[in-house]
Amino acid sequence: MPREFNSDSFYTFLTEGKFMGIQCNQCTQLSVEPRILCSKCHSKDIEWYEFNGTGYLSTFTCISIVPARMEQQGYGRNNPYCSGVVTLTEGPRISARLSKVDASNPETIKSGMSLKIDFDNIDTNSPILTFCPD
Repeated sequence: MPREFNSDSFYTFLTEGKFMGIQCNQCTQLSVEPRILCSKCHSKDIEWYEFNGTGYLSTFTCISIVPARMEQQGYGRNNPYCSGVVTLTEGPRISARLSKVDASNPETIKSGMSLKIDFDNIDTNSPILTFCPD
């Protein structure tokens, strides 16, 4: 049975080790965000597209005042985490959590650094899109 084009399907794919978005069959536009129509030409002729999971860091921030969900994972003022905008090899950009970086020393994290999707750090119970240095 085909999966619906929605965030539930996106996160289910992540827990299965697949980084999926959509591609328009009319104009070939790619989008990481699952939606029922193309954001460029508004066609409903779309299909799932598997991204290769690589790209580079466009910008980032380190977060020390954290939401409850992240606090439960041990993050906070003394253990910040990073979030960034990743420009994928295929072109689209997406916001994601950054793993395997030193959020306590943000000067060690560089815009432009190569990244890959980090399926090892995706919690199957509560998945968050996560990238790490390549």
